[in-house]
Amino acid sequence: MLFEYTRRRGLRSPVTDAPTFRVGKLAEAKTASQTGSDISHLIDRSYNYHSSRELHWHLADRLGIAPGAVTLREVRAA
Repeated sequence: MLFEYTRRRGLRSPVTDAPTFRVGKLAEAKTASQTGSDISHLIDRSYNYHSSRELHWHLADRLGIAPGAVTLREVRAA
C-alpha cells in the first residue's frame, strides 16, 4: 500500500534533542501518480514523529498489515 504524507514542523524532542515532525495530511495513493482518499483521521496528527521510518511502522501497526506492505512518499504542501 502506498501512502503519501505532508510534513509539518514539530518540536524538538525533549529526550534526544532531535527535530521532529507532525503529519499534515495522510492519503492512500490509488496509483504511483494519483493520490487517493484522505485518511488523516486514522492517526494522531498531534504526535511528533522522529523519522519517516517511525511513521512507516506506526501505519503498519495501526492498519494491521505487515511493515513490508507499507510504502511512504513525502509530498510537499502546495
